Amino acid sequence: MTFNEMNLIKPILKALKNEGYKVPSPIQTEAIPPLLAGRDLLGCAQTGTGKTAAFAIPILQMLYEQRLKQPAEKNSISKRGLNPSQKRKLQALILTPTRELALQICESFQAYGCYTGIKTLAIFGGTSQIPQVAELRKGVDVLVATPGRLLDLMGQNLCDLSSVSMFVLDEADRMLDMGFIQDVKKIIAKLPKERQTQLFSATMIEDVSSLALSILRNPVTVTVTPVSSTVDMIDQSVYFVDKANKGRLLIELLNDKKIVSALIFSRTKHGADKICRLLTKAGVTAGAIHGNKSQPARQKALTDFKTGKIRVLVATDIAARGIDIDQLSHVINYDLPNVAETYVHRIGRTGRAGLGGVAISFCDFDEQAYLKDIQKLIQKKIPVVENHPYPMQILEHIEPKTKPRLTEEDRNRKLTEKAMDRKEKSAVLRKRQQKSGRNHV
Repeated sequence: MTFNEMNLIKPILKALKNEGYKVPSPIQTEAIPPLLAGRDLLGCAQTGTGKTAAFAIPILQMLYEQRLKQPAEKNSISKRGLNPSQKRKLQALILTPTRELALQICESFQAYGCYTGIKTLAIFGGTSQIPQVAELRKGVDVLVATPGRLLDLMGQNLCDLSSVSMFVLDEADRMLDMGFIQDVKKIIAKLPKERQTQLFSATMIEDVSSLALSILRNPVTVTVTPVSSTVDMIDQSVYFVDKANKGRLLIELLNDKKIVSALIFSRTKHGADKICRLLTKAGVTAGAIHGNKSQPARQKALTDFKTGKIRVLVATDIAARGIDIDQLSHVINYDLPNVAETYVHRIGRTGRAGLGGVAISFCDFDEQAYLKDIQKLIQKKIPVVENHPYPMQILEHIEPKTKPRLTEEDRNRKLTEKAMDRKEKSAVLRKRQQKSGRNHV
C-alpha cells in the first residue's frame, strides 16, 4: 500500500512528498485507515517505527475536512491557511512525557500539515509560560503538551479542554515510569466523554493495559516491532574495557571519520558533562543534554547536533525515546543501561526509517550482568570486538576504599591531640603578640 492508496487529501500528500516519504511504515499502514474511520486505537510500537506520522496524519486530515464541512467556514482554508479573523478552538490534544518529544511531535505536525492551515503549538515546562500562553490565546487547533505544564495552565484557567475531540496519549509506559499517572488521569477527567482516543506504548505492561481499558472504547489494536526485537539493520558490537579507560577508547573510536555523528549515552548527568568536557578537550565538537540543563540549553545542543554544528551529543536516558535525528550514524553506550529495554530504545535512535546504523557499547567488569540481561531480551549475542587498544584488565569486583572505623579510644586520643594542638597554637600566638608589642615600644 502507498500513501496515495490511503485516500489522503492532496495537501497532506504534497507535504509527505516534500518530507521524502514514499511508502508507509507498517504501523502507518495499519493505523491510518481505522483512525480516519474514527476508531479508537491501542498501539504497541517502539520508537523509530513512524508512530508520530501514524497519528498525526489522520488528525490533520480530519481537522481539515471538518473545517471544509462547516458552512460558515467554507472558504476559511486557502493556500494561506485559516482566515485570521476566525477564532480557533482546541480540537486535538497530544500528551507526551518529555519536552524534547513535545517539540519533535509539534515539528512533525507542522511539517505534515504545512498546506492545511492547521495550527499546532507545543507547551512544556522548564521555560517561561508567557510566550506559550500568548500563542494559546490566539487560538490553536492541535496542542502538544507535557503533563506538568498543561495542568499548571489549566489551574490558571489559561487552557480549556472542553472542545477537544481527539486525544493521543503517547509513550504511556514512559509516563508511568516518570510518575505522571496521576497527572494524566486528572487531565483525562477534564476531556469531553465523546472523543476519539489513541494510546501508544513501547511496552504493554499491566498498568498500561489497565489504563488503556479505562480510556479506550472498542479500540483497534496495532502491534509493530515488539521491544525485544532490535532493528535488523543496526550493526551492534560491544567492547570490554575498564571503566578508567572508557574515555580513552571513546576518543580512539571518534578519530575514525566514518563516525559522522554519534549519540553517546551516559548513565548519570554528571557523567554526561564529564564526557562532554573530555571530548571538547580532545578537539571533538560535543554538547550535552540532561535533566539539569535548562530547556534553551538542551534545545540549542539538540539543534546544533541536528544541523551538524557539533559532531557528538552526550545524553542521559531522557533522550532515549522520542528524539528523531535524521541519518544518525552511530549510537554509543558509554555506560550500559541497568534496564535491558532501555538498550533497545537507545540504539533505536539510529537505523530509523529503514536506514542502517551502528550501535557500539562499552562494558566494564561491573556491567557484565547488564549485558547478559540485554542479550537475553533481544535473543541474540552481541559480537565482541577483541582487538582494541584498551582491553579489560580488571577481572574482579573491587570494593571502593573506605576508611577504617575508629575505636572509642582512638577517637578520644584524636580529640585530645586536637585540643593540645589548639593550646600550643594559642601559646605561640600570645608570645608573638608580646614580642611584637615590645619591639613596637
